[in-house]
Order: sequence, then structure tokens, then C-alpha cells
Amino acid sequence: MTAMLIDGVPVVPVCSVRNLGIYIDGDLSMRTHVQRTTSRCFAALRQLRQIRRLVSTSTFITLTVALVNQLLDYGNSTLVGIPTYLVRRMQSALNAAARLIFNLRRSDHITDALVSLHWLRVSEPIDYKIAVLTYRVLHGGAPRYLGRSPLSLTFPVGVYLNH
Repeated sequence: MTAMLIDGVPVVPVCSVRNLGIYIDGDLSMRTHVQRTTSRCFAALRQLRQIRRLVSTSTFITLTVALVNQLLDYGNSTLVGIPTYLVRRMQSALNAAARLIFNLRRSDHITDALVSLHWLRVSEPIDYKIAVLTYRVLHGGAPRYLGRSPLSLTFPVGVYLNH
């Protein structure tokens, strides 16, 4: 990529930028954000694995939630509509955390572990946050800057938004 001159200052384009901890790709695909987030999650899980036997189960669950789940939850409303393969990457990090807590093998079913921990699948909090925000915008409970849009979205009966 070549530098552009803006007001006499050379500006070099980049593939992605970070703002408030969210990585935004030039094509808005969020690939960089998902890759870096899952990388940080697995790094935290490697560190947690080393202390697994040194702390109680409740302490270990608390540490896992604090070090892994918060990474997956932070800014996840920006991930609405991302491709399924990116959601699967993030889900694999969450599944790995549950497997580490319950000492499960990769071939063991993970659903019961997620349910017993009261953890939602990665896509569910994203959908929930967007649904709540949409409800608040439509019913006047959102910040004013969200409710001022001159656009109104109408969908034909039977049309649903999928991610």
C-alpha cells in the first residue's frame, strides 16, 4: 500500500485498526478481532492449565470467567452478522474453557458442561444485546443519538434476520 497525502502529511493505509480494544478490518469482516481475541483466550487457558490443581474448583471457575469469558464478551455486539466460521472460532475458545474446568477430552460432549456453568453459546449474547438495543430504540429507552435515525426499517412478513 502506498502512502496518501492528506493536507501535506503522508498517511499510510493499514489493514486493521484498534479502537477501545476492538480490532476493525478494512473490509469490516472482524477477522482480526476474532483472531486476536481467540489467541488471547487460548493463551490465558494455557496459563490457567498450569494452576488447575493448585486452586479450588470455584476459584478456578472464577479465574476462567475473569480471564477468558470477559475477552469473548467484550465488544461482542460489534460482531453481529459475522460469518459462521468466525463464530465457531470464538465458540471453540469457550468450549476449551469449559473442558478445562471439567477436565473433559476434546471428544466429550460440551453442551452439558456449558449448561451447568450457565454459559450461553457465543452467538446468543450477541443476538440478545442487539435485540435489547433494538427494543430500546423502538420504545424510546435508548440514548437519543440512536433514536434520531431518519431511516425506518420495515421487513416483509416472514423475513427474519439471520447471522
